[in-house]
Amino acid sequence: MSQHGSEPWPFDKERAALLVIDMQGDFVDEGAVMEVAMARHRIPIMRQVVELCRATGVPVVYTQHVLSDHFNISPLETAYQPRLKAKGMREGSAGTGIVAELAPLPGEVIIKKHRYDAFHNTQLETVLRNIRGAGQVDTVIIIGTVTSICCESTARSAFMRDYKVAFVSDANGGLDEASHNATLAIIGKVFGRVVTAAELESLF
Repeated sequence: MSQHGSEPWPFDKERAALLVIDMQGDFVDEGAVMEVAMARHRIPIMRQVVELCRATGVPVVYTQHVLSDHFNISPLETAYQPRLKAKGMREGSAGTGIVAELAPLPGEVIIKKHRYDAFHNTQLETVLRNIRGAGQVDTVIIIGTVTSICCESTARSAFMRDYKVAFVSDANGGLDEASHNATLAIIGKVFGRVVTAAELESLF
């Protein structure tokens, strides 16, 4: 339950699922094609959140951003990020794999996506509707990368579908502090609750 009367809704871990967004080698490894250093530095905190959820029965769902060598499946994305036309996030490549420190356990769901929003044309909504029993999940906890792109897009999309969003400020990795903080500001105002990993744990 919320410890603050001013919170928009109480957090209920029995109705939550954790989304680990795009923590793949091509985003996280040093020198990777789309390297996000902040995401790499925050892996230990992300791992704490994953372990907290596993220990308390909160399902952990991963997303994996995947592009194709055979045709350009995300042409506007590569228009803005031309280096992705030649390499990065290719289906079946090591770079699409979730980093070892956060590796999914057998049976944990991995959602492949081709857009920043993890709900767009994926099975995510069907999984969330049923992973704890029909209609049980009404809250998503969001960690991963990139704060202002895939994490924010997914948080907004969850809000549009009436999911409560718990956005973990120190378990999201941004391109830079300015864009990271801008996302935290707007999510916290209208799209969800922004909490630190420690504050999240206290709500459990």
